[in-house]
Amino acid sequence: MSAHPTATRPTADPGTPDSGGQNPDGLKPGLKNRHLSMIAIGGVIGAGLFVGSASGIATAGPGILLSYALVGLMVVFVMRMLGEMAAANPASGSFSEYADRALGRWAGFSIGWLYWFFWVVVLAVEATAGAVILEGWVPAVPQWAWALIVMVVLTATNLVSVSSYGEFEFWFAGIKVVAIAAFIVLGGLAVFGVLPGSESESAGLANLTSHGGFLPNGAGAILTGVLMVVFSFMGSEIVTLAAGESENPRRAVTKATNSVIWRIGVFYLGSIFVVVTLLPWDSKAIAEHGSYVAALDSIGIPHAGQVMNVIVLTAVLSCLNSGLYTASRMAFSLGKRGDAPKAFARTNAKGVPQAAILGSVVFGFVAVFFNYQWPDTVFEFLLNSSGAVALFVWLVICFTQLRMRGIILREAPEKLIVRMWLFPYLTWATIAMISFVLVYMLTDDAGRQQVVLSLLVAAVVVAIALVRDRMGAGRRP
Repeated sequence: MSAHPTATRPTADPGTPDSGGQNPDGLKPGLKNRHLSMIAIGGVIGAGLFVGSASGIATAGPGILLSYALVGLMVVFVMRMLGEMAAANPASGSFSEYADRALGRWAGFSIGWLYWFFWVVVLAVEATAGAVILEGWVPAVPQWAWALIVMVVLTATNLVSVSSYGEFEFWFAGIKVVAIAAFIVLGGLAVFGVLPGSESESAGLANLTSHGGFLPNGAGAILTGVLMVVFSFMGSEIVTLAAGESENPRRAVTKATNSVIWRIGVFYLGSIFVVVTLLPWDSKAIAEHGSYVAALDSIGIPHAGQVMNVIVLTAVLSCLNSGLYTASRMAFSLGKRGDAPKAFARTNAKGVPQAAILGSVVFGFVAVFFNYQWPDTVFEFLLNSSGAVALFVWLVICFTQLRMRGIILREAPEKLIVRMWLFPYLTWATIAMISFVLVYMLTDDAGRQQVVLSLLVAAVVVAIALVRDRMGAGRRP
């Protein structure tokens, strides 16, 4: 392990393509500004928002708004820190490459592989979720076949070119954004009684304080709600990985970082506010049908369940598409640094890291098999052991930024075009917030299992990294 972070070879800056349109690391800048903009906007809207919000509302009541606000604030700070580093040096490995440089080789290796592991497990989760919806529409095709079909189609999309990934994600994310914007507008009009044809007696701002008050289950429920919603925010950082394959990485990162506040405010807080004002938090409809379906039903939207299934399927496919892209680019970055098989670092004539994509999707296929064969043992272990990785990633970003600020100021202060607010005080405050969530998870039965197993896997990966460092293995290519 290097005692001097600056001794590590600086990561390549892919911000300026060479004369052949190829970035120095072999990737091509195939993502257009509209692709990056939609990836940034849609990246914070996961299927978890649509599917998991009902349980959070049941736990915290209207107070779930505070849970979303707390987690949203934490994500805004983390994205600001990541944006500071990514705008200064856009890289396909993003925070893994920055950790490599600022904290040491072991840190970049460990967080890179943990992040890869998180997303390949997500591939299996999302493929299965999509297959459940598709089987409901076409029961003649078995669920496992649907999971296989969606994995194959999106793998092929990613193998063609990065622009095809960007195009698919542009439309997937676009549907999510339009759907949730329409939901907020229609729901907001219904709350204030001005939506034509909607005369819901249950709608109104009174739902925020009636039925037991704003915090019907006590202030402690806010923290329990935090545990239930925190993982639906994972994915905000994807735009910093994708920026390395855009025409203007620094501009893309800066724009995404500056817009994260309104994106979280509108899509998360805005839509949940509409749900808890359209219906009482303890409505049976929310528990039985889910928060968004129940809200749509309450204002007379026909076939609300099927409408939401289409939106959830889009969110699932978007997450699967981005998950495969993200896992493959992290594998590619690890390969470039000698921390993964060299084949992962190779790109074809179109600038696509085929081996990294195929290596990631193979593990995803294996995880899908585990989900069908041993859902309550092997797959549950995979799921729980990757559950807290999101928080680990955010912690590493915080500690990395503490060191990278000095490195950037010393080597290229003109690149510090995005700055973390109130540095270093807000950085340390964010570290404290994330650490508190991890500790609080130990008091929750489901959370405890996730933290313990995730820490176990992280400890194994870190041990491997330290041994490799000590033995001098996997030297820089």
